Amino acid sequence: MKLSQFTEQLKNLNRISFQLEDGTEVPGHFHVTEVGKVHRHFIDCGGKEREETVVNFQLWNADDYDHRLHPEKLAHIVTLSKEHLNLPDAEIEVEYQAGTIGKYGLELHEGTFILTNKQTACLAEDACGIPQKESVSVERTRSEKPKIKFSDLQGNSCAPGSGCC
Repeated sequence: MKLSQFTEQLKNLNRISFQLEDGTEVPGHFHVTEVGKVHRHFIDCGGKEREETVVNFQLWNADDYDHRLHPEKLAHIVTLSKEHLNLPDAEIEVEYQAGTIGKYGLELHEGTFILTNKQTACLAEDACGIPQKESVSVERTRSEKPKIKFSDLQGNSCAPGSGCC
């Protein structure tokens, strides 16, 4: 969900609720402790330079039962963040601690914001020797990747494009 979609949805809500995909509810007395812009500049395993910017919300479950966050207050926090941080209309990534800190996507379903599980994926499958499929699944088993002996690699190095990753 992009920031503009989120702020538009806030206008239609009387209360804010978040839930994990498995149905576990984020306690109603959560706080949004951060709204920020996270920019990543990286090189993938195929040697391609990439950039990604997300808007980050951090949810925190405190034992403060008397101060529930209302939609108007969160909308105000987002407005301040947009002004001071020059937030783009980017995808929202939510940090929430359910055991350990996790990063989640965000969707709205019947008035509840759902923290959606995010998956990792290889961004350079063609450079890594991963067989191309018509429908590429993010969840792969290790046996699908061809086995390459380290000793057979060119120059015995694990460099971008060498096929080792």
